[in-house]
Amino acid sequence: MLEDCVLCPRKCHVNRLEGQLGYCGQGSEVVAARAALHFWEEPCISGRNGSGTVFFSGCNLRCVFCQNDHIARGKAGAVLPPGRLSEIFLELQEKGAHNINLVTATHFLPQVVESLVHAKKQGLNIPVVYNTSGYEEVSSLKMLKGLVDIYLPDLKYCSPALSLRCSNAPDYFEKASAALAEMFRQTGPPVLDESTGLMKRGMIVRHLVLPGNTKDSKKVLRYLHETYGNDIYVSIMNQYTPMPRAAHIPELSRRVTAEEYERILAFAEQIGIGKGFVQEGETADESFIPEFDLEGI
Repeated sequence: MLEDCVLCPRKCHVNRLEGQLGYCGQGSEVVAARAALHFWEEPCISGRNGSGTVFFSGCNLRCVFCQNDHIARGKAGAVLPPGRLSEIFLELQEKGAHNINLVTATHFLPQVVESLVHAKKQGLNIPVVYNTSGYEEVSSLKMLKGLVDIYLPDLKYCSPALSLRCSNAPDYFEKASAALAEMFRQTGPPVLDESTGLMKRGMIVRHLVLPGNTKDSKKVLRYLHETYGNDIYVSIMNQYTPMPRAAHIPELSRRVTAEEYERILAFAEQIGIGKGFVQEGETADESFIPEFDLEGI
């Protein structure tokens, strides 16, 4: 698969085994920047002990407002020797992680699949979370069937013009909506542990409200509810923080106002979204970005 890489919608057709680099900027070796317990996901993912999160380097989307831009551009991280990824999964389980959380693993899918299979044979028995921008190929996601229990995708945009400006991906909604359909086909409606409230299976779709783009947010939420009803959770986020790379887009030079966010929440309630998460307080003032210091790598 790495000899002619078409793992994601970019379909770069590069030979990563010979050192050629596509849009994600990654070769044939797995590179990760951090593997540790993470407490800043939705409550049913983080729980009390934390989510066993592995942050992979590189990204096939690289949004101009990305808060993890340093690792998205591959400027942080270390190469994992063969077999190390499986060990990391088991080490996180031993530390009490509620789940294994794979953050931006799209471009390393063949290696991740192999590592999950091996780790499960060695005793990995906690849920696996696939945490993604949503810009995925259905054919690649099918590799994860039976290995991933919880999908945690974004659905960032409905507008092709907006996704082009922010992520250089005018086909984002087309690809992401097809990807979400495959994810839901694999997991079905959410299943939570009755005693702990932790998610065991299902899908949580995240949507980050962008300043000046509430109309697009409403289209995204309407699509999700009309397509999946309350068989998924929807996480509506207000933590947008202006980043230098977004300076050329005027409306993205500020934070989301309280009025904008409240308007989106009211719309979600109006159309009948009943299972979801919201962010309270000044979340844009908080840092959801851990130190990418190679902890656990």
